[in-house]
Amino acid sequence: MGSPVFKAEFYGPMSDNMGDESKTVEGMDPIIVFKALLHFIYTDSFPVMEDLDCDEKEDMVKHLLVAADTYGMERMKLICEGILCKRIDVESVAYTLALAAQHHCIKLKNACIEFIISRNRMDAVLASQGYEHLKRACPDVAVELWEKAAKSFMTRSGSNYEVLS
Repeated sequence: MGSPVFKAEFYGPMSDNMGDESKTVEGMDPIIVFKALLHFIYTDSFPVMEDLDCDEKEDMVKHLLVAADTYGMERMKLICEGILCKRIDVESVAYTLALAAQHHCIKLKNACIEFIISRNRMDAVLASQGYEHLKRACPDVAVELWEKAAKSFMTRSGSNYEVLS
């Protein structure tokens, strides 16, 4: 069983092994994501998505990351995280940062923050719709982003500020 959550649900003490053979999987949309999840469970390989365009692939990987986190599939989660780290852009970085924070993806979260502050992209990110989402969904991450951006600016400019007490 590739998912400890599925294993517990189907075979654990809380399972209903008598009677109903069907289970409802909630919170997974669309059905293609569930099929891709099952593909990974049965083959231990990431599903091929050649029939999807670039944006659809990115959306699929994000859905798979959420599903992998929900069902305790750490290997799949790490694969998704690695793919998304390579696909960061100004338009989607704030949304991706919120996703990373909500699903405890440290590597992806750090990659997003580094992407924003390393080349002074803060103004472009602040103007994006994704930043508004980030502020609402993960205000603590928005604060962390500002703190790291300020530290980065101070390091680059060689400024030494003392706190007056």
